[in-house]
Amino acid sequence: MNDLTPAGIGHNQAPDPIEVLLAEYGGTIEHAQHWADGEPVTDEAGMLAVDTVLKEFKSYKTALTKAGKERTDPLHKAWKAEVAAVKVYTDDADLLQKALVSIVAPFKVKLAAEAKEAERKAWEETNRLRREAEQAAAQAKAGDIDAQREAVEAKRAEIEADKAARTAAKSAPKGMHNVTKYDLTDHKAALHWIAANDRDAMTAFIVEYVRRNHKGPAIDGVKVWTEKEAF
Repeated sequence: MNDLTPAGIGHNQAPDPIEVLLAEYGGTIEHAQHWADGEPVTDEAGMLAVDTVLKEFKSYKTALTKAGKERTDPLHKAWKAEVAAVKVYTDDADLLQKALVSIVAPFKVKLAAEAKEAERKAWEETNRLRREAEQAAAQAKAGDIDAQREAVEAKRAEIEADKAARTAAKSAPKGMHNVTKYDLTDHKAALHWIAANDRDAMTAFIVEYVRRNHKGPAIDGVKVWTEKEAF
């Protein structure tokens, strides 16, 4: 038993299943370490010896997986139980939040549309007054005090309208955000665009598609063969 041994394993005299395996397969592990010295096998005797160790080692790995599950399963089950218990509350909170958003959304959308229209009109008025102020300033003679005063007043009106437009831009209801949506109307056109503008993405898709499907019907441009590998 060690400090990482979960509660229930190694306590109350229960042996740690992994330590039991280490003792049981100690010879196999030692033999595996002996052969795994970086030097390749060069004769049949060595090959048969390594194959024997490999066979035993594969049994050890299978047993190790089982022992690991035996060791971690209680913790995993406890974790899943706690996740499920918490999920009851988080799922209900999500439902309640969605319900609140749902009942207020139509009115907020209406207000947002009205605010956007008010902002549009405010900027339209600002631009109109800006043009008038620029025209008044351009036409006012230096010696004509009334014209100069009118130009100053026109500029002041433009400034006030600009402030009003900026205020209108901030008048949208809270709790809303922009959501970008899309509709794929032409698969072929989209494919051609990706091929022309994002070659890396297209290459990644092709590589993954071939990896998953190379054992099926022949794919143009893909060479498939079989060769022996040690395992």
